[in-house]
Amino acid sequence: MKYTLRQLEIFVAISRTESVSRAAEELALSQSATSTALSEFERQFDLQLFDRLGKSLRINEAGQQLLPRAVELLDRAKEIENLLHGHAGFGHMKIGATLTVGNYLATMLVARFLQEHPESRIQLQVHNTSTIVQQIARHELDLGLIEGDCNHADIEVQPWVADELVVFAAPHHPLAGLEKITMEQLLQEQWILREKGSGTRATFDRAFHNSHARLHIRLELEHTEAIKRAVESGLGIGCISRLALKDAFRRGSLVPLATPGLDLGRYFYFLWHKQKYQTTGMREFITLCKAMTAGVERSDQVNLPEIS
Repeated sequence: MKYTLRQLEIFVAISRTESVSRAAEELALSQSATSTALSEFERQFDLQLFDRLGKSLRINEAGQQLLPRAVELLDRAKEIENLLHGHAGFGHMKIGATLTVGNYLATMLVARFLQEHPESRIQLQVHNTSTIVQQIARHELDLGLIEGDCNHADIEVQPWVADELVVFAAPHHPLAGLEKITMEQLLQEQWILREKGSGTRATFDRAFHNSHARLHIRLELEHTEAIKRAVESGLGIGCISRLALKDAFRRGSLVPLATPGLDLGRYFYFLWHKQKYQTTGMREFITLCKAMTAGVERSDQVNLPEIS
């Protein structure tokens, strides 16, 4: 073969970073060695893989066709290397999780996985749904755990466990304790919500699609804990996953509001690129996730450590 795994590794790193210098830093190489390796790789096959835009490199159509195959080959090569070294673990795995999944389930899952496979290494990133989808599409993550919809043509989506949003308020709020709250009553309230691009916000917007223009959105925040604190202080009412509110409801610092007219159900999903080689580590992690949620109908029924 005319190419080496190192050349593919450099190509993939430049594709992800769109920069020779950042790719060199990621691979612990000099910038000149990285630039030379890319130039030789393209010259060997008389093929340009990137469009040069000033100091940045933007992957072109030929590079896009090569990228998933290069990532797959490198993943397989890493598994072979681990096997030859006699490693019992699964190497390095990059997992992305959305905020609700990441804050309340993923950290516990990663800890349990590493306890069972101590020679493995996991990098966990927590972002909103749109960011995780983009990272999976660009091969920056091996696996995604999201709480929103994904309709990207290049991404495989597999349902994991049901979840439900719930409208909630401080216990002293006028709506607290009512047996049934109407849409008109909800439209009179000030709302504290997740930002656009999050799976939670997408589910909320779907539930209010006929009345969205009449909503009074007082504050948009990127973190569920910040929303809980704002609602506790009386700034308004909120709507996030019942999983994220489990301990607050137990303590009585927040209370659910009865809104039977709203459809706030959704699912958590696994994501990976359709052309991504599913490593043994990925399959093992997904199996662990499914085992933890086996027998539960909804995410908040998962047995989690209580927060005092």
